[in-house]
Amino acid sequence: MLWRGRRQSDNIEDQRSDIGGGLGGSPGQFRIPIGGRAGGGSSIILVILVVLAGWYFGFDPSQILGDGSGGLVPGGGGQITDNSGSQDSTGAPASDEMKQFVATVLAETEDTWTGIFKASGLTYEDPKLVLFSGQIRSACGFASSAAGPFYCPGDHKVYLDMTFFQQLDQQFGASGEFARAYVIAHEVGHHVQNLTGIMQKFNQMRQSMGEAEANQMSVRVELQADCFAGVWAHYTAQKGILEQGDMESALNAAQQIGDDTLQKKMQGYVVPESFNHGTSAQRQTWLARGYKSGKLSDCDTFNNPV
Repeated sequence: MLWRGRRQSDNIEDQRSDIGGGLGGSPGQFRIPIGGRAGGGSSIILVILVVLAGWYFGFDPSQILGDGSGGLVPGGGGQITDNSGSQDSTGAPASDEMKQFVATVLAETEDTWTGIFKASGLTYEDPKLVLFSGQIRSACGFASSAAGPFYCPGDHKVYLDMTFFQQLDQQFGASGEFARAYVIAHEVGHHVQNLTGIMQKFNQMRQSMGEAEANQMSVRVELQADCFAGVWAHYTAQKGILEQGDMESALNAAQQIGDDTLQKKMQGYVVPESFNHGTSAQRQTWLARGYKSGKLSDCDTFNNPV
């Protein structure tokens, strides 16, 4: 991935030297489980997507679309592997090249989603990305590194302990810079769902759902975030940033963190009714689908078989 020398986002909050603490907050973290601008064809796609989601969830899409002035903002797994020696006493790594990488990928997502929203007459709100070490307290409650990267709709922030990238490589066999970029783009995909009201409605609906039904709906939410990550990759490729093998590394990462693959690796068998992120095949399919078309209308996991 040819990321060096490109714009870096200012929306990075580095809390690696802070000590997280406190319990409480609301549930609703959307995480990776452990254990350019859009082209002219996107001018009405976001509106279509919101209308489709509104039809499926039974809410008025006009409440989400607003007047086009930017009023779109609504209301574990395995243990992190030991990285002793790679951090100083403040929790910050000896080299901050990875922070620069994260800031560059975040900037690329900002450019892409700003373009897609603007083409629909809407305003994209950049999320913040919080770097932490060990544990963190968000508007969604307390989390440790063992939970993996996650997005909190309560504060519009992506949370990332970068030691997860080591785990992705060493424990799950998903190496490569674009595999890491996919992780960030997936969480930003949840932010897009939050801005369009999809995530908020899901959080409301699952309060009255049984566990199995909530899991099935969660799979659709997660697969759509994968597809959104693919849409971002589509436009990133058009900029000439991707190198040979980059998309293959992202697809491999999607395969390695599928519910079935993780369960089989960790417990030796799978329990399909407990899946809440999607199988390896599903995650690869929807990531590839977004990448191939670059169209949000092709990411409608709610009205199509998954």
